[in-house]
Amino acid sequence: MHLAAHFPGVNNTTVWADPRSRSQIDFSSFEQLARTAERGKFDFFFLAEGLRLREHNGRVHDLDVVGRPESLTVLNALAAVTDRLGLAATVNATFNEPYELARRLATLDHLSAGRAAWNVVTSSDAFTGENFRRGGYLARADRYTRAAEFVATARELWDSWTPDGTSRPFAHDGPQFTISGEFTVPRSPQGHPVVIQAGDSDEGREFAASAADVIFTRHGTLEAGRAFYADVKARLAAYGREPDGLKIMPGVTVVVGDSDAEAQEKAAGIRRQQVSPQNAILTAEQIWGTDLSAYDPDGPLPDIDPVPDSEITQGRVRHGDPFAIVARWRAISEAKGLSLRQTVIETTTRQSFIGSPRTVAAELTSFVDERAADGFILVPHLTPSGLDDFVDRVVPLLQESGAFRSEYTGSTLRSHLGLPEPVWKG
Repeated sequence: MHLAAHFPGVNNTTVWADPRSRSQIDFSSFEQLARTAERGKFDFFFLAEGLRLREHNGRVHDLDVVGRPESLTVLNALAAVTDRLGLAATVNATFNEPYELARRLATLDHLSAGRAAWNVVTSSDAFTGENFRRGGYLARADRYTRAAEFVATARELWDSWTPDGTSRPFAHDGPQFTISGEFTVPRSPQGHPVVIQAGDSDEGREFAASAADVIFTRHGTLEAGRAFYADVKARLAAYGREPDGLKIMPGVTVVVGDSDAEAQEKAAGIRRQQVSPQNAILTAEQIWGTDLSAYDPDGPLPDIDPVPDSEITQGRVRHGDPFAIVARWRAISEAKGLSLRQTVIETTTRQSFIGSPRTVAAELTSFVDERAADGFILVPHLTPSGLDDFVDRVVPLLQESGAFRSEYTGSTLRSHLGLPEPVWKG
């Protein structure tokens, strides 16, 4: 089993009002969560990132983090206070350039002695594009085309140094990038930084099968996980890859209690904190696409139709067809007698594994044994102490059963993940 720790930034997971919740921007928070993950022998520490603060009704979104530092800079600092933990940065392939980003990632890989990873994300968002000089954005159909060539070009740059330390000129001429010169950073300790891809669309799955080492996904049930796992692994052969060459690691949340019943009670309390009355209205406004401040979150669902193609929220991934979502919410609300807030809680639940330490360990192991995942990226609801219970109470049981490592056996992230060093293609 592979395990990673996620430090959320743009989210509805973190319980901001909990007295134990600390800064989302101070380095001490990043350091504490990373040290906890390394104490638990996790594979890597994973930073999310957004390139523009989201806005809702013309104001900064309540669940966004103002002042969040840039991911690669944070990870370079974490390289000095960790020894084995992989360090994964989310960096956008739409609003960066291959030479610059390949250089920054290679630098992190050297400073960390081979522990760097790049979570490749794309954007088709004109709102985010306004932050950049060209002021534009890519159509959704083009974003993975650019990303695929971006990753391939970065790998050409990393391969422009031979394994014995000789620099060679590079030249790339493609539809997206035409660049040439000499790359300034030697080949990294693990050959290339590990490439992670986050996405669940068909084009995202195909991109992961062709270019990624890890895919970060989300599926809520064992059956959905098995279907995703089988689909993505089946795509690898077309690219000459073996099934173990791509690790599937869904993002999950865990709530641990002394008993299963206590854990369920804790999880329900966490959901009530995550979906405050104010947040329930905000979430509903994203679905209905209009101002719902006149509605009572503890009353019935709005009796109006959603506004299609609304831009009430800027910089956020769409939820899907608003009419279908509203119809589903109304059916659930009517069947269970739920208020608006209760419906939001019911339909946006986040806790994936809930129970005693032994129950959680068994369920995680079952997902891996049943080929629904190769491991998990844990998303805690508290920063930075949200992994403590899992590391102290669940990890020892996973180690005892042989489902998870007791000690690191290698020094690079590729060794943790069981990935071979890339074949040099100079």
